[in-house]
Amino acid sequence: MTTALPLDGVRVADFTWVGAGPFLTKPLADHGADVIKIESRTRTDPIRWMAPFRDGEPGPDRSGYFANRNSSKRSICLDLKHPEGRRIALELIARSDVVANNYTPGTMDRLGLGYETVRRRTPEIIYLEMPMQGVSGPHRDFRGYGLTIAAAGGLLGLSGYPDRPPVGTGTNYPDHVPNPLHGAIAVLAALRNRRRTGRGEYIELAQLESTVNAIGPALLAAAAGHSTERMANDDPIAAPHGVYPCVGDDEWCAIGVFTDQHWKALTDVLEAPALARRPEYANPDGRRNARRELDTLLATETVAWNADTLAAALADRGVPAAPVRDAEGVLHHDPQLRARDHWVRLDHPVMGPSVYDGIPYRLSETPGRLRSPAPLLGADSRAVCVDLLGMSDAAYEDLAHEGVVG
Repeated sequence: MTTALPLDGVRVADFTWVGAGPFLTKPLADHGADVIKIESRTRTDPIRWMAPFRDGEPGPDRSGYFANRNSSKRSICLDLKHPEGRRIALELIARSDVVANNYTPGTMDRLGLGYETVRRRTPEIIYLEMPMQGVSGPHRDFRGYGLTIAAAGGLLGLSGYPDRPPVGTGTNYPDHVPNPLHGAIAVLAALRNRRRTGRGEYIELAQLESTVNAIGPALLAAAAGHSTERMANDDPIAAPHGVYPCVGDDEWCAIGVFTDQHWKALTDVLEAPALARRPEYANPDGRRNARRELDTLLATETVAWNADTLAAALADRGVPAAPVRDAEGVLHHDPQLRARDHWVRLDHPVMGPSVYDGIPYRLSETPGRLRSPAPLLGADSRAVCVDLLGMSDAAYEDLAHEGVVG
């Protein structure tokens, strides 16, 4: 018998797109919610057209980027600018518990789907918006994605070397961690509160403010008058702390030494006389110079080691260390992820068997699961309109012919 999921019976009308929004609704879907993604054939979700594509062939149903963020969901295509499209959207919302969107402020109002309109019809609704910088203030109408949010929110200013331009986080970190997961927790809290009180909730998650939470220590330092310059791989309380070259082409090992015990273990493993004494320092410039000298000395020793072998030897002695892996290495060669069955293969209707990230947290009594691959564009339009909303087959066919649904 299939184990019940914690969000069984919850329905989400999902108007989100691109990165942060779909990553908010994905964990809800993977834990049992009926997440219905409202899409458009004339203006598809941009990440349906973002690489990588299966077999290198672009298409709205071939993007691995889209697929990995939209497991366990359904898809309905609606023309929200058509009166019948808006009516169907409102019918769907009336049968839902949660509405989520990450549009520019005012977009849902202009479509006739804003919170006040929805609340009058469905007062118990939980309605979440994810504007870039909030629904008020001088920047309310600014549009942005993860990269611009990371820049405005201070993440990029802290990434890189102090004497070079910022290098960024390598991916749109705000889209993948702070903003969607803050949003998911807010929705869960609102659902719990509604269960107790019967009241709905309006949730405004300003993505800039959510992202700023990720740099809390730097903000505290700045408030206290301390420097918050870029530190590259340095750490305020660890030395050495960085990535060091190993045998092979572009092979590296990350090492962090936080205690004297770590230092002794490191020198024992490397059997390196040159590292018998750490450089001393007495002021900030001296500390920087000492770190650079230490990094150089350590690199001359690690370059003779295989990255996996070195990381394992150090980890066995309690030193924080790990090989630096590329995407292929993470997918095929990480023993921890393999042991935990992190990678899940789902049979996609167009892409065939495809790899998805598993759920990175495990509930002991009601664990979630990836229940289905990402939906094809509009794959569930008929089922939602006819089976859920009670539309007749004839009415559906007429609306599909007009392009209102499909």
